[in-house]
Amino acid sequence: MKPFFGYLFLLIGISCGIASNSLAKVSEGFSKFIPSFFCILLMSLTMFCIAKAMNALPVGFAYSTYSGLTVTGVVLFALVKYNQVPNLYGIIGITFIIIGVFLVNYLGNLK
Repeated sequence: MKPFFGYLFLLIGISCGIASNSLAKVSEGFSKFIPSFFCILLMSLTMFCIAKAMNALPVGFAYSTYSGLTVTGVVLFALVKYNQVPNLYGIIGITFIIIGVFLVNYLGNLK
């Protein structure tokens, strides 16, 4: 598989990961069927896309990018949708996550 498709699968996996984690809140502990169904469906699609991305991209690059950007995306979603503002330590932690993704992807030797 060409790297372009790896990045494409990674982008889809990140998007589905953010959506599935957001639906986990809406499902109210999997007590609502429709949001629960789509949460599980999107989680499955997320894992499929990440696995496909790892075929074309280094595992460390793919997984660190997926996990860091998904966590950051969910925090931003919670900020916008539920007005859940992280405290100072949360902001510092998210900043460290973004810095870590940058370090692994651009300065790390993951070939």
